[in-house]
Amino acid sequence: MLAAMPPTPHTTPAPGEARIRDRGDACPGALRLHPAEDGRLARLRLPAGRLTPRQVEALATAAETLGDGRISITSRGNAELRGLADDCGASLAALLDEADLLPSPTHERVRNIVASPASGLDGLGHADVQLWARDLDAALCAEPRAAALSGRFLFVLDDGRGDVAGLGGDVKLIADADGTAVLWPGGRQVFRLAAADAVRAALAAALAFLDAADAAGTGAWRPRELPVTHVPDWAGALAAAGTAAEALPVPPTPFSAPPGPGALGDGHLYVLAPLGRLTAAQLRALLPADEVRFTPWRGAVVVGAGPGAAAGRLGGLAAHGLITRPDAPLAGVTACTGRPGCAKSLADVRADALVALPGPLPVHFSGCERRCGHPHGAWVDVLATGTENDSADSYSVDDVPTPRTSLSEAVAAARGPATPTR
Repeated sequence: MLAAMPPTPHTTPAPGEARIRDRGDACPGALRLHPAEDGRLARLRLPAGRLTPRQVEALATAAETLGDGRISITSRGNAELRGLADDCGASLAALLDEADLLPSPTHERVRNIVASPASGLDGLGHADVQLWARDLDAALCAEPRAAALSGRFLFVLDDGRGDVAGLGGDVKLIADADGTAVLWPGGRQVFRLAAADAVRAALAAALAFLDAADAAGTGAWRPRELPVTHVPDWAGALAAAGTAAEALPVPPTPFSAPPGPGALGDGHLYVLAPLGRLTAAQLRALLPADEVRFTPWRGAVVVGAGPGAAAGRLGGLAAHGLITRPDAPLAGVTACTGRPGCAKSLADVRADALVALPGPLPVHFSGCERRCGHPHGAWVDVLATGTENDSADSYSVDDVPTPRTSLSEAVAAARGPATPTR
């Protein structure tokens, strides 16, 4: 059990050179806690964002009894607990293990799997990739070598609708209409294979990356960090795994906008967490449900909310402060931790984000130039730009200097016209 992690320096590469990672990946996990201004931070990997009702209760209990009472949803649909005490590691691990949230202590940081959150629920998509996610998680945990993947290596499983395909995966699978899947390993080569081989192919691609990274000796965490002289033998790895695959020209990445909050399919709901963070009470309010799926857009799909119960359930969730309508002011608004929880932040961005007005583009408030947790694709960049001694009134909105007193108007103009009320 690690109580703290040292910073992870790296050598900045010159243009055209591969990055050299001087130290191992120190990405936080459930067993490796990160020191922050507001206490320790734990990051729980939730493949495909999935939580059973028992796990929902365990996560809420962990936040209440060990942390600050809140659960942050990350841009990969994982969960973060903050405000943890220095000596809580054993208690946290025991609580998570009891709820089956730690199926493999050696692999807990590499279970980074994003999957189309509404897959199997709304009649869209070509395959239920939520099932792929469960099989891939089991395969990862069963492969000892996979434990060497970095905590940043990401698997993306898109059911063909294009909602998560653009989220920057290192190994990406996209379901097709003819019972096949398209594998994008590393983003530069593409292969078509049988959907039944999708999980096996994804694991083979990840192991091929590890082989190339070992040979390169640069400490690469992700395929894009490999030198051009050490491109993984993707085709050879697939053949060795017994997977028949056809190389394809690289097509455009499919894209569709994420779902808006509201009813989803027959008897399911989708809500957003205000600024990406839930209280323990808000998390429990998602129950009863068959399961809950956190999404990369800081929301939660409530699976099995009950046929015909959408209006009543949405009203109750709105009363708990959750975002249930696409025209709500904070729909699509996210923020990093900001002050006082992060020492690097120049402003209390979470407080300042409350001035945001509705609009179609997502907007992210960042306390420093790292822009932690920002969305993918097009988004409005609101950045605190002052100094440690003079930051309260200094921001930029899409690189335009903006005083704090004008944030609401500037963000509204950058986001575009408000979404019409349904």
